[in-house]
Amino acid sequence: MPDFAKLDRAHVWHPFTQMRDWLRSKPIVIQSAKGAVLRDVNGREYLDANSSIWTNLHGHNHPKLNAAITQQLRKVAHTSALGLANEPASALASRLVRAANPQPAIRNRQFTKVFFSDDGSTAMEVALKLAYEFTRRTGRSRKPKFLSLSGAYHGDTVGAVSLGHIGLFHKSWSSLLFKSDSVMSPCCYRCPFNRAKPERADARDYRQCNWECIGKVEQKFAGQRKRGNPYAAMVVEPLIQGAAGMVPQPAGWLRRVAQIVRADGAQLVADEVMTGFGRTGCGIPAIGRRRSAIQFACQHEGVQPDFLAVAKGLTGGYLPMAATLTTQAVFDAFLGEYSEFKAFFHGHSYTGNQLGASAALANLDLLESRASIEARQTLECTLRDELRSLWSLPQVGDVRQVGLIAGIELVRDWRTREAFDLRERAGIRVCEAMAKRGVLTRPIGNVIVLMPPYCTTPAQAACMVEALRVAVRETLGVRR
Repeated sequence: MPDFAKLDRAHVWHPFTQMRDWLRSKPIVIQSAKGAVLRDVNGREYLDANSSIWTNLHGHNHPKLNAAITQQLRKVAHTSALGLANEPASALASRLVRAANPQPAIRNRQFTKVFFSDDGSTAMEVALKLAYEFTRRTGRSRKPKFLSLSGAYHGDTVGAVSLGHIGLFHKSWSSLLFKSDSVMSPCCYRCPFNRAKPERADARDYRQCNWECIGKVEQKFAGQRKRGNPYAAMVVEPLIQGAAGMVPQPAGWLRRVAQIVRADGAQLVADEVMTGFGRTGCGIPAIGRRRSAIQFACQHEGVQPDFLAVAKGLTGGYLPMAATLTTQAVFDAFLGEYSEFKAFFHGHSYTGNQLGASAALANLDLLESRASIEARQTLECTLRDELRSLWSLPQVGDVRQVGLIAGIELVRDWRTREAFDLRERAGIRVCEAMAKRGVLTRPIGNVIVLMPPYCTTPAQAACMVEALRVAVRETLGVRR
C-alpha cells in the first residue's frame, strides 16, 4: 500500500494551514467512516467532533443518502444547466422554497427562485451580485454599498472576501477588494458596553447593557442615508458567527436588526452556510410558521431575508453544492428581451448537479423525519448538560451554545478574560491533544469548536466533551 501521508506531504496544499508545520508531522489519513466515527489507514477510530468542517449532518456512510446517490448514478451523473433542466434540481428548488418560506405568506417576502452553485463562497457571491445589480436597476443607488459585522467571514471568493472583516484572513487581499462597511458584532463576552463582571455562565445570560450594539446599527444606516447613498444590503450570519469564533447573538438581536434594515428599505442577506438545515436547533416555530422543526436560523426569530445562502449541510455533507434563494422582485429585475442583455451573467459548470441534488433531497427527507428531530433534540440537551463540566476549568472563559453548535473560548484566566496570544497556538495544541484521545476537531484561534453530526449518541457526545476537558488540563497546565 502506498504511504499516503508521504504523498500528501509531497503534493497536497491544505487550506488555512501553515504548511511548514504540516510538513514537520505525519498527518492522520482517513480511510473510511460510519456514523460519527472516522477510521484512519492504521485502523484507529476517531469521533468526528466538527462534522468534517461543519458539513456532515446525519453521519458518514448513511444508507439513505448512499441509496439516493446510487440510484441517480444509474441514470446520469451530470448535465449542464445551460439550456437544460433536470429532475432532481427542479424538485430540490421546490423543496428549498417550501422549507424556507413562512406560513402564511408574507407579502413581497416569499422566496420563489433558487440559483444553484458549488459552495458557501459561491452562494454568497451570487447573493452579492444579485443584490448589487437589483439595487442599481431599481434606482436605489448607482454605487451600492454593503454593511456586515466586524469579524465577518462570508467565503473566499473576491466578492465574499470583500464582505469579510477578519484581518488575518482578508488583509493580504485588500488591494483586490471593494470596500464594505462594518458594524460591531454583538459579542456579549467581549462587548465594551457589557458592564457585567465575568461569571461561570454564557455571557449572554448575565450581560448588563442597553443594546448599544443595536444603536450602532441604527447609526450606520442613518449615516449612510445622510450621505445620500443608502445601503444596498446588510449581510449577517443569523444567530451565530462561525469563523469570528462562534460568536452568538443575544436573543432578539436578529429581529431588531431586521426591523432596522426593513425600515431603511435595504435588503437583508442571510448567510446560512453554517447555520442552515437544523444546525441551530429544532426550536419552536415562530408565530405564523407551520408546526414543524425549524430548518434555518432566521426562522427562530421570525425573520424573512431577501437572500438566503446555503451550502455545507445541503447534501448532508456528501457533495459540494450550494444554493441562493431570493424573491420574485429580484428575479423580475433581470427579465427583458434578449437584445436588452439583462440576464444574470453568472454561472458554474456544475450548477444543479443531479448527484448533489439527489443527495440534498434525501437529506431533506431525513431532516423532516420524526426520528431525526427527536435525535437532534436529545443531542442538543446532552451537549448542554455535558458542557457544564467545563466551567470548572480556569482556562475556560466562555462556553456558548446555539443548538448543535458549541464554542469554548480559552483564556489565561476566566476572571480577567485575558486572551492567549495566537502565536502560542493554544487552541491548536488543545485540539492535537484531543486527537490523541480519539476526538477530531479544529479550533478558531483560541475557540474550540464542537459541532457533532446529528447521529452522535449521548455517550459519544460525552466522550467529545471529556476529551476536551482533559486536553485543556493537560495542555494549558491546569492541575486538579
